[in-house]
Amino acid sequence: MSDGTPADRFLDAAIGLLQRVRDEEAEPIATAGTLLADTVAAGGRLFAFGAGHSSLAAQDVVYRAGGLALMNLLAAPGMVGVDVMPATLGSALERVDGLASTILDCSPLRAGDALVIISLSGRNAMPVEMAMTARARGVKVIGVTSVAYATETRSRHSSGTYLKDHCDVVLDSKIAIGDAELTLDTVPAPFAPASTVVTSALMQAMVATAATSLAERGVEPPMLRSGNVDGGLEWNERVFDEYGDRIFYRR
Repeated sequence: MSDGTPADRFLDAAIGLLQRVRDEEAEPIATAGTLLADTVAAGGRLFAFGAGHSSLAAQDVVYRAGGLALMNLLAAPGMVGVDVMPATLGSALERVDGLASTILDCSPLRAGDALVIISLSGRNAMPVEMAMTARARGVKVIGVTSVAYATETRSRHSSGTYLKDHCDVVLDSKIAIGDAELTLDTVPAPFAPASTVVTSALMQAMVATAATSLAERGVEPPMLRSGNVDGGLEWNERVFDEYGDRIFYRR
């Protein structure tokens, strides 16, 4: 790692993590992207869920220029970023048994769909229960998590399991316990988290794989264009009209 400025050190750490997931997660990324493509080709819908800061990477692939139009955000009050006050309530909700099943009950998710669940630690009741329940209902589940947490923390779900234990595909972000890349004698705690950078990259790599996989089958991927380029809005309206029954963020 560089001995330069704090910015240099953080960027070097982030680049190192991105290189690791590129090299070590190539097969799971390909499998996950193919799973999404299979779902689209079969008429299924795509959903992404994350609680707290994990929601940022989920939101990054929803209604996104250059992204798949069929990716929908599975949201619940208090779970989307830090949109609830106090912000600590969102963390507490992740540990409530039964809440994930209620969220799924109130969602349009159904058998044949695919759900990406993002949870850095994968140890809380919310992601574990959501993955277990979704799979029991015939939904394919992709987990994006740091597998290291399962070896160095205790599960907060009654089963004693983690998100990674209930997925069809697992993408390991390689983030170390605590999600902080830098330390300094004069700073009282580790700092500079990289999970959002790496998780968002994994999500975009997976979506890129899905789009390419569809195209290779002769299926036009339902992509969105930027509304800030000429013709972009018209393009998107055509996609919305064609796939409106599988898009839920416009309702």
